[in-house]
Amino acid sequence: MVNERRIYLLDPQKYSPETIAVAFAKTSRSPESFQQIASELNEAKSAEFNEKWVVGYGHSSVAEHAVLHIAVENISRLACECLESNRLASYTEKSTRYQTWDAQAFYIPEEINSSPVLPDYVETCKKLLSTYQSIIPPVVQQLAQDNPQLPYEKSSTWERRIRSLAIDNCRFVLPSAALANVGMTANARTLEHALVKMLSHPLAEVRRIGSEIKACSIQSIPTLLKYAEPDEYLGAVCVPSQFTDLPAPSLDTEWCRLIQFDPDTENRILAAYLYRTQSISYTHALAWVQRAPAAEKVLLAKNLLDMPNLHSAPLRELEHANFTFDVIVDQGAFYEVKRHRMMTLTPQNLTTHLGYALPKAIVSAGQSELFCAAMAQARLIYGRLEADFPYAAAYVVPNAFNRRFLITTNLRSMFHFIQLRSAANAHFSVRRLAQQFACEIRKVLPSFSSYIPLNLSEWTELVEANYFSETMKM
Repeated sequence: MVNERRIYLLDPQKYSPETIAVAFAKTSRSPESFQQIASELNEAKSAEFNEKWVVGYGHSSVAEHAVLHIAVENISRLACECLESNRLASYTEKSTRYQTWDAQAFYIPEEINSSPVLPDYVETCKKLLSTYQSIIPPVVQQLAQDNPQLPYEKSSTWERRIRSLAIDNCRFVLPSAALANVGMTANARTLEHALVKMLSHPLAEVRRIGSEIKACSIQSIPTLLKYAEPDEYLGAVCVPSQFTDLPAPSLDTEWCRLIQFDPDTENRILAAYLYRTQSISYTHALAWVQRAPAAEKVLLAKNLLDMPNLHSAPLRELEHANFTFDVIVDQGAFYEVKRHRMMTLTPQNLTTHLGYALPKAIVSAGQSELFCAAMAQARLIYGRLEADFPYAAAYVVPNAFNRRFLITTNLRSMFHFIQLRSAANAHFSVRRLAQQFACEIRKVLPSFSSYIPLNLSEWTELVEANYFSETMKM
């Protein structure tokens, strides 16, 4: 049959990533099938094509068809932040919720190799990890007393549940130097951008990881990555400038503050939805919504937002509304927020200046003195490192210490964040943030509040009361 529909895979075991990319690129000018195009290519022809069109003429979209799966092992969780900051890549990382760390599983930054603080840094990382290990059993014991086995629950299931709860609390002690494994999937265009950022990074570990990823990846895509080099702009723009009369770091009374939104957001979203369904201009749609009776606006909102299926994604019309929050939460919570890469995230450096969170289970288990002593030692060594090594000093900072960041996102992404991170199986630190996001959005979008996919069984203050002794201990 002429023009018969065909759907098939180009086998990555038969064709290299660069060859597949070229095969897809050539379809724009060739009437042949993808299989025919690919069969006529070899490594040399593919490299020549990519050199001319991708590198020479800047047709970078071709590189998006070359996909690599990269295994990265035993890098610090601090380095993971840069690796995982690329919006269009995919990652799976060793979890602090389901695995534990041994006392030697931490990174020693080369920046401090000749520093007199090195022995104290090593001792502190060992102390943090040994404290982490030592408090798990008593926390497990206390949580077992506080959360008895349910009548329908198997003993093995209950024991896993209790241990998971314990690790969720004890992970606050883990330093950013703790080692992790990360699986990364990215196309060549995204990977090149990631490598430029890594090769320009202020941390030597991140620069070395970038070099090693490039060396590994260039074996499969020799043309598409060979010009990934450090960017002087990125290297310079992240260096703190010296200004006078700036206030000292301090805690705000509001740890989650909505600092920017459009007061006309509800009308603008409804107008965008009306625009989708009617053959009128957006200006006319907005004018209609602004003067529409309340009942008709309620109907519009219901049609747009009332999704009986929890797995349904809301329409993109919600992306026409943006919100910016200024947030201070513990590093463990920030680490989960950064996984939502459709958001625009501007974090400040990880420091010990904003205090730390003290989980209630640690106190109940009688481990608060040991916990606070570990935090005090980490703060002391951070202070000794900060002046000479402002970036590398962050390796010694545990998950418990608070991190400030700016986050801008649209309502659609926020719906997804709130639904996922307010769920009962999410970590309590990020559940607290998800509940607060929902609370702030409900205040400014009252007509939409009932449609926010929120866990209604708890709220911000309840999370704080149930799980934290103190959330900002100075």
